Amino acid sequence: MPTARHPSATPPGRVDAIVLGTSAGGVDALSQLLPTLPGDFRPALLVVVHLPRDRPSLLVDVFAPRCALPVYEAADKQPIQPGSLYFAPPDYHLLVDRDAHGPTLALSQDAPVHFSRPSIDVLFESAAGVYGERLGGVLLTGANTDGALGLQAVRRGGGVTLVQEPDTARVATMPAAALAAGPVDFVLPLEQMPAVFRAWGDGGAI
Repeated sequence: MPTARHPSATPPGRVDAIVLGTSAGGVDALSQLLPTLPGDFRPALLVVVHLPRDRPSLLVDVFAPRCALPVYEAADKQPIQPGSLYFAPPDYHLLVDRDAHGPTLALSQDAPVHFSRPSIDVLFESAAGVYGERLGGVLLTGANTDGALGLQAVRRGGGVTLVQEPDTARVATMPAAALAAGPVDFVLPLEQMPAVFRAWGDGGAI
């Protein structure tokens, strides 16, 4: 069975936010992962799923009844609350910004990145600039290379990174591209990820 790869000997500490990106096969993957998070999970969770740009997202409708965390479709200038789950809306990039009160969400209709809007890279890079070492970055199944450079931005900022084991992904292109782009902290199948998330939430060892 695939195991964690630890390029660094230092275990990750508690994070304030987790950014997660996925594409093809992502709704099924999230259905295995997100309902495992307990109601007292402390980090905010910001999620980009590549969706058709011309149709409303049903992600809040799908996941709100199944998750212990409050679930929202992200809104511009919305304060980021601990222990809350935010999905990027269709046809908008989701970014992390900061005002006088703390981290906030921002939406943009700048040009697509990797043919995608929302783009995983855009979310990851902006979140790395705000959260630094208190950020976790996660990349799951998908059919393009979006997120690979963003995950490295998370790592350069001092954050901790997790990629789905490509052999266990419905579509291996996205996690394989992330591994080709540079080192990551953990490479795991979905069933081993909840333990990492919980450790990020409480700062304990994995």
